[in-house]
Amino acid sequence: MILASDLDRTIMYSNRAIEEFGFPENKVLKPVERNKGNWTGYMTEAAFSMLKEVSQHSLFIPVTTRTTEQFKRFVIFEKEIPLSYAITSNGAHILYNGEPLKEWAEHLELQLNNGCAPEEELDFALKSAGITLDGERKQAENLFFYYILNCLPTPSELAEIRELTVKYGWKMSLQGRKLYFIPSAISKGKALEFICNREGMEAMAGAGDSVLDWDFLKNCRYRFVPSHGELLKVKGPADITLTNQLGVAAGEEILQHFLKALSLKF
Repeated sequence: MILASDLDRTIMYSNRAIEEFGFPENKVLKPVERNKGNWTGYMTEAAFSMLKEVSQHSLFIPVTTRTTEQFKRFVIFEKEIPLSYAITSNGAHILYNGEPLKEWAEHLELQLNNGCAPEEELDFALKSAGITLDGERKQAENLFFYYILNCLPTPSELAEIRELTVKYGWKMSLQGRKLYFIPSAISKGKALEFICNREGMEAMAGAGDSVLDWDFLKNCRYRFVPSHGELLKVKGPADITLTNQLGVAAGEEILQHFLKALSLKF
């Protein structure tokens, strides 16, 4: 059985996210992410224990928009919770036993060459439409790009940007201050489906907080979303199960749901 989950703001939380959503006094934090010698990501001790149990009784697959390099900052996946698979870069990479899966890379290359305009062509179209984004642009492994915005576009501007990206075979997603531009061929859902077919297994349950996560959640039988999730802006509660808690406590609640989903197997 496969259980799949986004990481950031779903089951793991940065210092900023903990400050934003609050931290329950009765919880103990477990550091899980390390960057440049500092601890930068956490989950509760209880959530960590449940994640270990989940990974022992299912095929647990992290599904993240992070690049592979950024994903490897989660030190718990080195020794404490070994992984067979991980999906990184929003589905551009599937890691198998820590290494890029060649079968997926070859499959994705074919898809990118059919129906997705080059990044330079999309850039030109955005500029030609008079669209200017106020923020720092960052590249993700020469696969997609995003802006860390200083100010957010208006709803009408976002609608115009979204319409234009679709026209060129791309998709757009606003997550907090980050505005992502991703080729439509790069998909968390397609990557998860590839693993399901490869293993001959069903995606029993999934969890995620962002619009990009719906791409793989729709392939899962049970879908869990933290009640602070941006996904709520586009999907109603009828499609998902919301947590009662916010922030790091919601991550713990999601893993409780995963354990319950596991019990349905027996």
